[in-house]
Amino acid sequence: MSVPLEPTDQAIARELNANGRTSFTDLAERVGLSVSAVHQRVRRLEQRGVIKGYTARLDGEQIGLPLTALISLTPNDPAAPDDYPQRLEHIREIESCYSVAGDESYVLLVRVPSPAGLEDLLRRIRESAKVSTRTTVVLSTPFEGRPAAL
Repeated sequence: MSVPLEPTDQAIARELNANGRTSFTDLAERVGLSVSAVHQRVRRLEQRGVIKGYTARLDGEQIGLPLTALISLTPNDPAAPDDYPQRLEHIREIESCYSVAGDESYVLLVRVPSPAGLEDLLRRIRESAKVSTRTTVVLSTPFEGRPAAL
């Protein structure tokens, strides 16, 4: 069971969630602590797993991956072990893998360079995981990667 964040740690998490590049000096100013106190708290939040990492969000169009799709997975054999994430982790085009409730077992978020790339990816997913797929192609993304509502 997770322990709720106390208000100061919640403020630090909120600031870093909005901008992971915020300096410790700016962070200290915003939450009303010394730089060393903020540094210690951030380190503790990292150790607890509250902060899982820091990343850059890239524009798919500009890096040659303009096609985004959501792929729902349904097992071909319902009695098969539920090890689909392990079977698929080697496929780099899969950006996220969500275990879901409903008809499907998992939903994947993928980015590929073209419809042919998506077709090839679907073939590799089906072969690796022994699943059937249902694909939704993203037409536009009004917003993505919003900060968590803390």
